[in-house]
Formats: sequence, structure tokens, C-alpha cells
Amino acid sequence: MDVAAYMAELGQQARAASREVARSSTAVRNRALLATADALDAARSELASANRKDLECGRDNGLDSAMLDRLELTPQRIDTMIEGLRQVAALPDPVGVITDMTYRPSGIQVGKMRVPLGVIGIIYESRPNVTVEAASLCLKSGNATILRGGSEAIHSNQAIARCLGLGLRAAGLPESAVQVVNTTDRAAVGELITMPQYVDVIVPRGGKGLIERISRDARVPVIKHLDGVCHVYIDSHADPEKALNVAVNAKTHRYGTCNTMETLLVDQEVAEGLLPLLAQRFREKSVELRGCQRTCSLIEGVVPATQEDWQAEYLAPILAVKVVDGLDGAIEHINQYSSQHTDSIITENYTRARRFLTEVDSSSVMVNASTRFADGFEYGLGAEIGISTDKIHARGPVGLEGLTSQKYVVFGDGHIRA
Repeated sequence: MDVAAYMAELGQQARAASREVARSSTAVRNRALLATADALDAARSELASANRKDLECGRDNGLDSAMLDRLELTPQRIDTMIEGLRQVAALPDPVGVITDMTYRPSGIQVGKMRVPLGVIGIIYESRPNVTVEAASLCLKSGNATILRGGSEAIHSNQAIARCLGLGLRAAGLPESAVQVVNTTDRAAVGELITMPQYVDVIVPRGGKGLIERISRDARVPVIKHLDGVCHVYIDSHADPEKALNVAVNAKTHRYGTCNTMETLLVDQEVAEGLLPLLAQRFREKSVELRGCQRTCSLIEGVVPATQEDWQAEYLAPILAVKVVDGLDGAIEHINQYSSQHTDSIITENYTRARRFLTEVDSSSVMVNASTRFADGFEYGLGAEIGISTDKIHARGPVGLEGLTSQKYVVFGDGHIRA
């Protein structure tokens, strides 16, 4: 296969399709989403069969447990994909909304209109459900998309692509509005990120190495986050039961996700009482603890933490634990080592909670809640295209509004400039 020619063809088709999608009505785009949901529901056995092929190949190729977990399409995850499509269809359409209309002294009216970005390239690893999440948000927001999943999920992604094609066809939209790259050749990624004539923005979802490469080599704007080094800080004013439940959930609900807690911080005032209880709960889940000197003195069997542990995204049953000198120590540690993804405080003190929200510089900051909630579905976005830790255009979980831009619109009545 001539990969460059193939990707150029996808780009040309996506650019043409993006114009049709942008001028389509909300009802038509919603029809495509709901028809895709029905197609997925009808294709459960086909999806399961394709996913089994990918899992078998993954095991044969030595994929680790975190990657296999991301790759698996359980019945519950298929349910979530279907529900996500229906939820996105029910969301208000941002495209065409005009806001901030004001009269200027000249008599003209000036406002801003929400418009699609155009063609969005999505590059991701392992998780085939991303194919549906990304396609649904791009389509609802009036964009065309080119999806390049990981080679380990090729069978699952192609099965999902067939369902997407059925949904688009049922709504009378071009099937090229959502294209799943059908080659596992890595050269396809290099082509996709260097086609500014066809692609308007790239969204990478995957490991740090993938995102660093794309950020370095892309000639197209990138919406990204590199790491998910998420913290939970247990304050001296925390409710102990809440602290235990939130910390355990934040780490053990799922290990292989970017919003999983990787470092637990505990105020020195409550560390002696809480750390043994926390250690017991984590050991019941077979979580390895790596702690600071004070942590090691309070719990037995803790591996002494190194400097690298404070900036590690384990994506595994390993947790760094540090005793800190109050709220100041927690904020200082987080702002030094956090990847600006998601950080949470457990406290019953309103003033401390507000200070944490104000001073922790992350895309999601939480009070008395598990970091696992940092997710587009949980935030009511229907699904997410990814999570951005950048500060320009979109930050945090990126949903429909993050996939649009704004242009100025001006209304006059024969006005001329004097």
C-alpha cells in the first residue's frame, strides 16, 4: 500500500465530507447517531468476535494487563458506547449558536457564532470504545473525522466502523464523514499529522511516548495531555470514612486510566491514625505502596519512594504515598509534580477547599470526590474526545464545545463606515 497516497485520499474525502456535515441540520446528525447506536446494539456478537481476535493477538504479543484492560469490549462497555451515542444525540447542538450580541456606537450589531473546526484527526491506542466516543462528538459538532486506532484493536475498530457507516448512510450523510484508517502501518500517523491542507486539529489519546511524538512532529494544532499524575490530598479536616472510600476508589476502580490516582498525600496531623487503615485497604486490593520516610515509619512493608515515584504515572496497582505539612505542603507538592490533569482534596473545611480549588493549577480540581470522575461522560458531556491539560482553546475533558470555534458575525442595515 502507498500509505501517503491512501492518507491523502482519506484527507480529501474528509475535507469534502466536512462541508456536508457542517451544513447538515441537528436532526440529521442526531439521526446518524441514533442509527449508529441501533447498529451497535444489533452487532453485539460481531463486536465480541472481533474483540476476541484482538485480545488473543494482544496476549500473544505480550501486551500487559493495563493494555488488555483498555482493549477489552465487555458487554457493559458496549452498553456504555450505545448510551453515549444516545446521550450525545440528546445534547444541545452548539453549532450556529450566536452569543454576545451587542450594538456598537456605529449602529451595527456584533456577536459570535459557534462553528465546527472542520476535519479532526484522532490518534489513539487500545481502547476501541474511543472510536465511538470520538466519532459521536465530532459528528454532533458538525465535524468530519479521521480515526487512527492502535494496531492492537484493528479488528474491533473495523467492526465499529461498519456500524458507523450504517448510521451515516441511514441519515443520508456521506460515510466519509467518519473514516477509520484500515492500515496498521505506523507511517499513516506521520502522514495524518502533517496534512494541514486536509486536517484542522489532531487529538492524540494514548501513552506519553505517542503524544510526545505527535506534539513534536505535527504540522497541525494538537489538543493533548501527556501524563495523568493525579493526586488525592487527605486534609486534617477530612471525614475519615470519606477519605478511605475516595482514596481507595481513586486508585483501585481501574488502574489503566489517566484519571486514576497515582500519589496519595496525607496531612501529618492525621497520618498516624489514617495511614494504617489506608494501608490495610490497599493491601486487600494487592496495591504496592511506595512511601516517603514518614510514611515508612508509620506503616510496615512500604517500599521507600524515590524522586521518580512522585512524577510516575504507574497505570498499575502501585501507589506513591507522602505525608505532607498541611495544605501548604500539599499544594506545593501537587504544583511541582502534578501533570495538571486532576487533583482532589478531602476536607470538611470550606475555606481550605476553596483555597485548594484556587491554588491547584490543574484542568480538573475536586473536593471530596474521586479523581475517577474526571471524564466527559461523568461531566455530562455525553462522551469525550480526550482530556486537555493545555490552557488555550480547550481544557479538561473536551466535549462538543471544545470541538467548535467561534467567528464574529455582524448585522447591519446598509451601514457604512464614516
